Amino acid sequence: MKMKKVMALVLASLMTVSLAACGESTDAPTSTDAGTTSTDASTEEASTTDDASTEEAATELSGKLTIWTFTDDLKTAGEYFQELNPNVEVEVVVTATADYPTKLDTGLGAGDSSADIIVGEPQMLEPFFEAGYFEDLDAAPYNAQDYAGQIVDYVWEKGQDADGHQRAISYQITPAGFFYRRDIATEVFGTDDPEEIGKLFSSYDSILGAGETLKAAGYRIFASDGELQYVSGDEAWVVDEALNLTQYRIDYMNLVVQLYQQDLTAYAAQWTAPWYQAMSGPVPILSAETMWGTDDMNVWDAENFNENAANYSDETAEVFAFGLPSWGVLTMRDNVGETSGSWGVCSGPAYGFGGGTYIGISSLSENKELAWEFIKWFCLNEETSDWWIEVSEGDTPSLISALEKHADDENEVYGGQKLFAFWLEQAQGIDLDRVTQYDTAIGDLWGNAITAVKEGTSSKEDAINEFYDQVAATYPNLTIDREKEFVLD
Repeated sequence: MKMKKVMALVLASLMTVSLAACGESTDAPTSTDAGTTSTDASTEEASTTDDASTEEAATELSGKLTIWTFTDDLKTAGEYFQELNPNVEVEVVVTATADYPTKLDTGLGAGDSSADIIVGEPQMLEPFFEAGYFEDLDAAPYNAQDYAGQIVDYVWEKGQDADGHQRAISYQITPAGFFYRRDIATEVFGTDDPEEIGKLFSSYDSILGAGETLKAAGYRIFASDGELQYVSGDEAWVVDEALNLTQYRIDYMNLVVQLYQQDLTAYAAQWTAPWYQAMSGPVPILSAETMWGTDDMNVWDAENFNENAANYSDETAEVFAFGLPSWGVLTMRDNVGETSGSWGVCSGPAYGFGGGTYIGISSLSENKELAWEFIKWFCLNEETSDWWIEVSEGDTPSLISALEKHADDENEVYGGQKLFAFWLEQAQGIDLDRVTQYDTAIGDLWGNAITAVKEGTSSKEDAINEFYDQVAATYPNLTIDREKEFVLD
């Protein structure tokens, strides 16, 4: 049973969400230079001239473009880029996210020049840049800084190396928020206004209070305590080569422990069948012992779960909120069922974000100019952003002009809320100083410490000391202040 739980945790940590959705657009964005995407056409003659030059530019591109990626987004974009440029062949090699760093290390590290476009998640970029895998996009003929100011600041800056040279650009922003049920909000709190509901999520104390109020009314605030992961810290894990455990993270531990031990969640772990089920209506309230499944209840299989859940719970409840990045609109859209239209999105106690795919040119590529044309087309072209919003059915582009253009778009799933304007506002509060190459490993170790405390197998003091030991073993170069004092209750 314990091994099953460990394997479930591993599977959950490796779970990724594809942002691409099937679909077609009748308005084809061109592959012309993104710097000329102005929508101002003063005369019919100028418009005709632009159309002619666009058509000519689209047919000029030729050659083979090979993309190494971990997301189907680039497969969708590659197919469309090839459709727009018949003389270009696009090959997309998709590798599991967990295996992608190894692919780059073994491929580019050994001198493989077959990849033209390579990608990375935020926490991958620093070591990739240091290894020299990504081309300097500030150099000619790319001159990436000519486009500075067109992409949301945190995305643009995250694509820069330690010396400030642009190495990668992302086509999306991924700020985090809380997706909540408007109907439950009105019933329990007397309002469904995003700003008012955001006050309930404005601090760890207010989240705990809201959880207690919701439980008293027969609801659960979250499917599981995993919904808080994107707002779990206010500073970087490592500062000046020293571990930076803060009181804020201790407070996060305290909140998670209370949510867990006071049964304020539905114990439906993220990405499991009951988690998805909780988006559309009542879900069986599992216990802490059964949330990862049992010998006869597989929480990863919806049919099996539904057949066996009644053996472990005769209580059901509806879940109030889910904590997800902006790409959560796609996950929610596909699972909310009859609750569609009854959702809203609000901010949390801290600005956070999750994921994001950053695109660059392999320094070993033999087709760098064609690769740059693809990057400009996908990341820096307003028409392409329009297409991507449509084909992805709601992903949030990083191009500021596209976000402003769609600022008044109303999302029917979320009661007509203007989500692109909301996500842009959230993105502007993101602090990149919090993001380091240590985040995944140290974050996982801190998660283990919290699990030990909430499950009652360790005291807070012992869990913190064990955390220090594990960080020291993993990163012996880091300084660790073991004498730092915290308020633990």
